[in-house]
Order: sequence, then C-alpha cells, then structure tokens
Amino acid sequence: MIYVFFADGFEEIEGLAAVDILRRAELEVQTVGVGGKVVTALHGVPVTCDITDAEARREGLEMIVLPGGGPGTRNLEASPVVQGYLDYAVENGLWVAAICAAPTILGNKGLLKGKRATCYPTLSAKLEGAAFTGERVEQDGRIITGKGPGASIPFALRLVEALLGKEKADAVQAALQ
Repeated sequence: MIYVFFADGFEEIEGLAAVDILRRAELEVQTVGVGGKVVTALHGVPVTCDITDAEARREGLEMIVLPGGGPGTRNLEASPVVQGYLDYAVENGLWVAAICAAPTILGNKGLLKGKRATCYPTLSAKLEGAAFTGERVEQDGRIITGKGPGASIPFALRLVEALLGKEKADAVQAALQ
C-alpha cells in the first residue's frame, strides 16, 4: 500500500500525478486527507480523498508520498499523523518520497543528513544536512525527492521504478507517450 498524504494547500499536479502514475502501474494507492476527506488544493481544486488520516492504518504500507505546495507542506508538517507515519516509515525501512517544498519536512526531521536530495531551488537551504543536487528527481537509499511541479511525472515514474523496477516504469512512461 502507498499513501499519498493531501493537506489543504497541496500542489495539485504533484499529488495527483503521483496517484495517477502509481495507479497506472497497478499499484495499490490511497489518498489520505489530512484533517478530513475533502482537501482543497493550492489552486482551489477540491479533492475527495480515499480515506482520512484518522482512517489510515500501517499494515501493508510500503511507501508514503508527500506532495509540495507551500501551505500544503506546512499543513503536512504540522500534522502529528504525518509525523508519525514518517517516523514509522524510517524505523521500518519503508520508502519515503517528497517533492517541491515537501522535502523540507524531511530536512527538518534530520532525515536528509548526509544524503543527496532535491527540492524547489529557493528552499534548498532548508534541506538540513543534505547535499542539494538540483536534479529533477533524486534518490538516496529509500528516500526519493523531486524538484517541483515540472518534475511531477519523472518523480512519479521514479516511485514506480523503486517499487516495481525500471522495466515497469519504462512501460508506464511509454504508454504516456
């Protein structure tokens, strides 16, 4: 199971592209609304999530994904549930992925110390202890980071590659044309 956490103010393309690409790869994905089932994205788009953060369960979890967007990132970071899932993922060797502003959450938790990472360029100083690469997508161990909205599809394809291999990611990309 993959959880993509949505909080009010999340960047639509970053969250929804990840969900779309992961589902095209036939992976089990649930959108998790932080604070409620309906979350309003950065540009005013209401999104109805599969479950709320109160309904989330850790059993069978393989990966958590955090989309960016300034307000969304702050709301994700302020969530005790999201913080608990980050701790659980790290303690259990699960995949953690964050894009745009959201890698700063990982930096603030000290999860990027000594790791290569990327994020929205103006936020690079907030990747505490990381080696900022500026790449569109960066992977170091079980942490995957993305640069911003324009990297949403490459970021999502890297998530597929991490879970199912390069051949499956290439097949999904080919189908996208």
